Amino acid sequence: MEALYERDFYQWTQENARLLREGRLSEIDVENLIEELEGMGKSEKRQFVNRLAVLLAHLLKWQYQPKIRSKSWRYTIKEQRKRVTKILRDSPSLKHDLDDHVKEAYEDAILIILKETPLDESDIPASCPYTFEQVMDDDFWPE
Repeated sequence: MEALYERDFYQWTQENARLLREGRLSEIDVENLIEELEGMGKSEKRQFVNRLAVLLAHLLKWQYQPKIRSKSWRYTIKEQRKRVTKILRDSPSLKHDLDDHVKEAYEDAILIILKETPLDESDIPASCPYTFEQVMDDDFWPE
């Protein structure tokens, strides 16, 4: 089974799923299965933090570059709010470490801002100026 994991990942997933359904637990590739399950959880968290970072970056752009606000920014904010909501609906346990996730996302958002705008790091607050509730509120548009 371990050789199959290295040779054909898709087939490995299908074979292990079949073995699980059939209750043939002793034949399952436990070590690689554990690794893949942990990886799936990490991937979900990464996606959540990435979506939140894009959302925070656009809220910062909205606030700190009011003269060039665009329809594109507005819809990116709306889209990311929707996607973050979906992720939390599918994985509500991500809410448990929300402060840490927001902090990590905000650090990434600052990098996005510095890359995409003429703003300097000194122009932006060092820590997130918004609560998570504000970030997710459809009526919140920072001025």
